Amino acid sequence: MLRHKKKKERDVEQEYSASQFVAKLRRLADSIEQGKVFRIQVAGERVTVPPDAIINIEHEREDGTEEIEFQIKWPIVKQ
Repeated sequence: MLRHKKKKERDVEQEYSASQFVAKLRRLADSIEQGKVFRIQVAGERVTVPPDAIINIEHEREDGTEEIEFQIKWPIVKQ
């Protein structure tokens, strides 16, 4: 019987140059439009985003700064 390791919780941020960010957004947009899985590596870990993931945009303002987050959420599937 195959056993899959439970993924550890993590909360990381990865900075990218403008051109790297644009390339990733283009690949993401293409995947969303085509209803396909999106795969990306963030801070050394490969992540697979299912085509039915929930997409939202968050705006925050506090302590003299503003932030926009493009969020993609989906449940972890137990295998």
